[in-house]
Amino acid sequence: MRFQDLKVIKVWTYPPRSRCQCPTHSHTYSQAPGLPASGKTTDYAFEMAVSNIRYGAGVTKEVGMDLQNMGAKNVCLMTDKNLSQLPPVQVVMDSLVKNGINFKVYDNVRVEPTDRSFMEAIEFAKKGAFDAYVAVGGGSTMDTCKAANLYASSPHSDFLDYVNAPIGKGKPVSVPLKPLIAVPTTSGTGSETTGVAIFDYEHLKVKTGIASRAIKPTLGLIDPLHTLHLPDRVVANSGFDVLCHALESYTALPYHMRSPCPSNPITRPAYQGSNPISDIWAIHALRIVAKYLKRAVRNPDDLEARSNMHLASAFAGIGFGNAGVHLCHGMSYPISGLVKTYKAKDYNVDHPLVPHGLSVVLTSPAVFSFTAQMSPERHLETAEILGADTHTARIPDAGPILADTLRKFLFDLDVDDGLASIGYSKADIPALVKGTLPQERVTKLAPRPQSEEDLSALFEASMKLY
Repeated sequence: MRFQDLKVIKVWTYPPRSRCQCPTHSHTYSQAPGLPASGKTTDYAFEMAVSNIRYGAGVTKEVGMDLQNMGAKNVCLMTDKNLSQLPPVQVVMDSLVKNGINFKVYDNVRVEPTDRSFMEAIEFAKKGAFDAYVAVGGGSTMDTCKAANLYASSPHSDFLDYVNAPIGKGKPVSVPLKPLIAVPTTSGTGSETTGVAIFDYEHLKVKTGIASRAIKPTLGLIDPLHTLHLPDRVVANSGFDVLCHALESYTALPYHMRSPCPSNPITRPAYQGSNPISDIWAIHALRIVAKYLKRAVRNPDDLEARSNMHLASAFAGIGFGNAGVHLCHGMSYPISGLVKTYKAKDYNVDHPLVPHGLSVVLTSPAVFSFTAQMSPERHLETAEILGADTHTARIPDAGPILADTLRKFLFDLDVDDGLASIGYSKADIPALVKGTLPQERVTKLAPRPQSEEDLSALFEASMKLY
């Protein structure tokens, strides 16, 4: 390990404190929690939870044997209409048939799912009485399958019981779930590793989700052969999700500064704040994105690049699945939910769609310019990984340097020129802010608190990128 790789240890910059600041006692992650009389304080621990992962070209063909080993007798195979006709699903079905696994196919998953599409899948799962699930697709399919497994396993629960507060009740999951094997076909969400399921809540026109370690897949089969059929815009937008997962989890509020401290471990959130383990995965994922994303977009036959991006998606998933994301994701949810007429190139859907990775990355220059003052060294470190020359950089310039680096990265990959290019104007900013406010699960993980005026300014700065 090179010396510069160790600088992750001392990067958070905060106002001076009264406690000792010598090197021994100023280690960012060694702070013990205070215990005020109220009993409410910041957290003092973090927990790592991740699905089992198996990686290899062609590994999908093992899925039937895995289900046989689990003793599965009646399996639900979930996918979407497009993928149901493509090789990844065929490979899975061939493996199930070969190994004598009885299964039913649900191929009505919606790309960018809604509460309604979740509930349709849940109803299918309840009627099927399945003892195992297989999800083949991108984040939409894996998240839909997680929700179907959860509510079929807890059939008397109201839909909002497990949905994140303040939109839902955010109840902890205490029921046992069935095994779920995830076969990702895109390189973006990392959903095969996480206990998170995201959807559009149509009534409020915002995205929200369910977050619990209990819903994470039992096994993720990461097969890089599935990435070779992806169009270049899908590869790009999926890659932007990986990019922001890595950047946001690495710059998130440290776990020991997140409050309140849980009274019971079951209430400790899946998104806990940056921590020494998630940092390793986030930075490693970012290095892969910097090296391989442009190659993966520009050459569909570059198996090395597409294989590495498939792994980077899982690496970033391990990082953000335990640390969390913050403002790029919090602001992305209304950008997706309030879409008017925009339809992204290379996406075969019958409804307006801002792909998740695109909705996330369009605000990234503004967001990281805003958050940099809280952890400038981390922002400079990530800018350097993405290609910036930071040798003569000054600490106050960390935000602008990372923002400019991101703009150049996006420009090189022909990304739409800001929110205005996907149909938004300044008149939409109040609605976009309103849609961001309920996303406290992620926005409160931003290292810098933000007011409604701050959010308005960030959306306005994101209207045009170049």
